[in-house]
Amino acid sequence: MAELNPDAPMPEKGLVVRGLRMAFGDTVVQHDLSFYVAPANIFVIMGVSGCGKSTLLRHIIDLQRSDVGDICFDGQRLINDDPAERAMLQSRIGVLFQSTALWSSMTVGENVALPMQLHTQLRPPEIRDQVAFKLALVGLAGQESKMPSELSGGMQKRAGLARAIALDPDYLFLDEPSAGLDPITSQRLDALIMRLRDALGVSVIAVSHELPSIFTIADDSIYLDNESKTAIAHGNPRELVENTPEPRVRAFLKREPIDEPARESA
Repeated sequence: MAELNPDAPMPEKGLVVRGLRMAFGDTVVQHDLSFYVAPANIFVIMGVSGCGKSTLLRHIIDLQRSDVGDICFDGQRLINDDPAERAMLQSRIGVLFQSTALWSSMTVGENVALPMQLHTQLRPPEIRDQVAFKLALVGLAGQESKMPSELSGGMQKRAGLARAIALDPDYLFLDEPSAGLDPITSQRLDALIMRLRDALGVSVIAVSHELPSIFTIADDSIYLDNESKTAIAHGNPRELVENTPEPRVRAFLKREPIDEPARESA
């Protein structure tokens, strides 16, 4: 289960978020977030638009910071003052942004090679071999010389995934991976995400509000509520849809309207 007792001992493996508060000035986005992502699991952060899903992802990958709460990878705190430790920890994290964030002036192969050029001592022939291997893993074998603009939306997502796994991360973060894709392409991407989890043993943390993807890929999840500004459900979404006592979570997972109290006529 995703829910974590804030007083429980810190697990030695996996991602732990404990007591996290996210805010912009006096405006609280979410508070008291505590959950656990088990190794080699696919964990989905879900909720309606504007509830703070992508903001939470940015906090976990250290693009934004909070003064309240802890984020730990395998027992190591993300927020510390040692630049070498932070760099080492960040090298274990791969990210696929919603827009893929591929460099439009670089070929697909150059995009995938860039993290290796910046963060490893691999020689050019070794990098070329690794680029070919990573592209083959995502179904883009032989596409090194293509420009991102020459790829379909689904292929761009795959190229972004290849770059995200370029450094063999332990944790892979996906921000709305199915956004903008047709249902068939989205299904294929879901299958690829699960294959990568199985082949690489990587822990996947995905932000999504796409129900078909959520029910297909998630081993575990957390639901961020935009009214109470905290998580109101934890667990496998296929179980939550039947068992959650929270009407807003049930309405989200079943695509049903929330019953509102009748208004008195004037």
